Amino acid sequence: MSLVPYALTRSFLFGIDPEQAHELTLNTIARLQNTPAQCLWSQPRVSAPVTVAGLRFPNRVGLAAGLDKNGRCIDGLGAMGFGFIEVGTVTPKGQPGNPKPRMFRIPQKDALINRLGFNNEGLASFLANVQRAKSFRAGGGLVGLNIGKNAATPIENAVDDYLICLDGVYPHADYVTVNISSPNTKNLRALQSDEALDALLSQLQERRQALQRQHGRTVPMFVKIAPDLDEAQVKVIATTLRANGIDGVIATNTTLARDAVQGLPHANETGGLSGRPVFEASNRVIAQLRAALGSGYPIIGVGGVLSGADAKAKLQAGADLVQIYTGLIYRGPALVREAAQATAG
Repeated sequence: MSLVPYALTRSFLFGIDPEQAHELTLNTIARLQNTPAQCLWSQPRVSAPVTVAGLRFPNRVGLAAGLDKNGRCIDGLGAMGFGFIEVGTVTPKGQPGNPKPRMFRIPQKDALINRLGFNNEGLASFLANVQRAKSFRAGGGLVGLNIGKNAATPIENAVDDYLICLDGVYPHADYVTVNISSPNTKNLRALQSDEALDALLSQLQERRQALQRQHGRTVPMFVKIAPDLDEAQVKVIATTLRANGIDGVIATNTTLARDAVQGLPHANETGGLSGRPVFEASNRVIAQLRAALGSGYPIIGVGGVLSGADAKAKLQAGADLVQIYTGLIYRGPALVREAAQATAG
């Protein structure tokens, strides 16, 4: 799909409510994936393989979690040329998320605000969808499964939800992401504090070792963190990740900061801000992580990638792989190929 047709598609989608546009797009992809009509958005994948965390990624560009929360569109989204697709966040039980409206565009800054709140159909439905996806994986694409906690689960019992999800996703994941950084589930970010994070990760690592023995395969585990951390907090997180044998880190989730969009319509909506305004904050956290973790420790950079140059800047900051989400909404599938070419080699 070239930029011209996507410009027309975007014009239509941006004329309707953001969440309506989101659902319409996913429903269309789910219905048409693996059919001849998939040619409307598919394009050849840039082949630039790289090994990270023991996994061979066809290229360095992936889809961030949050776009396909229920794992319905893995094959269709994969046809855009991604090297890997991350789906979720999934919670043990289905939940509706926060009240609508809960998605807002800020087109002047290539940004979105969302307060969706882990709306998803639950673990059983998610796993059924993941198992139905065939063609993307058959072509070498990797699939990450992102796990979280139900809103109704008290924060002190959060580990129970993460363990339930880890048990469920482990046999079906190329890697698992532990999401402790969404700003839209009450108190979730408290899990990033040193003692809470250590307690959560030590239990997850213990369970993973049992699952490794049970299934006879090693599945890397990543942790996704927020951009709203100072350098001291980033250092503590880095130490805790290493101490608990976590394989990698995803930096970053959405931001609560509003400096870059102040005065614009929807700027003061509650939720996480994504897109161009999070680019610098994300790169700062990536650089701090790389300094704290040293070379060789896997980092996936995400936040504000809207061009090939942006994707390359993530690598220069210290990331090994990059993910996009909001950029895909603003730029369309052409961004995937552009970013993959810019980060090849």
